[in-house]
Amino acid sequence: MRSRRSVGAGAAGALLLGLAVGCTPADDHSTTPTGGPTSAYSVLTGKPGAAGRVLAVKIDNVAAARPQTGLNSADLVYAIEVEGGLSRLMAVFDSGHLPPVVGPVRSARETDLQLLAQYDHPALAFSGAQSKLLPVLRKSRELIARTGTAAFFRDSGRPAPHNEYLHPGGLADGAGRAQDIGLRFAAAPPAGGAPATTGAASMPAARFSFAWNGAQYRVSMDGARSPWTADNVIIQHVTVKESQYHSRTGFVPYSLTVGHGSATLLRDGRSYPLSWDRPGATDGTAFTAHGRDVPLHPGRTWIVLAPAR
Repeated sequence: MRSRRSVGAGAAGALLLGLAVGCTPADDHSTTPTGGPTSAYSVLTGKPGAAGRVLAVKIDNVAAARPQTGLNSADLVYAIEVEGGLSRLMAVFDSGHLPPVVGPVRSARETDLQLLAQYDHPALAFSGAQSKLLPVLRKSRELIARTGTAAFFRDSGRPAPHNEYLHPGGLADGAGRAQDIGLRFAAAPPAGGAPATTGAASMPAARFSFAWNGAQYRVSMDGARSPWTADNVIIQHVTVKESQYHSRTGFVPYSLTVGHGSATLLRDGRSYPLSWDRPGATDGTAFTAHGRDVPLHPGRTWIVLAPAR
């Protein structure tokens, strides 16, 4: 049984009274997604709109893959450690506001299975996987594997393997609808925290930094500024162990998102020290301070799964 239940429309409406909408880049989704009553609020963003079906996409994040496409249409973006201490992204989309193209798409990892188990049977689009992991993904009861379909295509203007993209329309068909994964939202910043206009997180061979511009956080990766923005940033410190699905090229990281640990929330130009707790794979993740949920600003959240020190 899931420990975090969906936010009711009435409670969410009171929570978001007086929400001001900021300007975002052109591929951002509308604050009133297509379809469904606007009296409902997304459990993934806290913004108005009925819950759509969930599509997660694994996205390349080395220099040759940048800038990526479609990230500012995502509800959430996770940054995850992969081989060599590099990072890969997972963008989570609501099917009600998909961009026309997403990518470059890359392969799945064991981390994805545990991370996505808190969602309700989402679709996961990826370019491939380790030979023993691929059948596990295809047979998984926790997600729908989307790979090798006609939705995927190559961009001849980029070098392989950093040039595979997809048209996401229809890939969430049959997936579960967005449900509560533990996030809470409020337009007003919570009490406490400290002024902080910048924040940073790192993996062995990857760096992320976030700069508050008065409305959102501008994302930089490995020292290079990107076109991507976030309304919230969560730096979630996790245990990283070796995956059971090995590679001939070396250590394959498996970031554990079930358990508990420390985290930092960046919102509205302030920094909040948090604890995170996820009792089981099908439970949502609670982000708390002194035992109380700490609300995010309604909008897009980047979550960096940073290795615990």
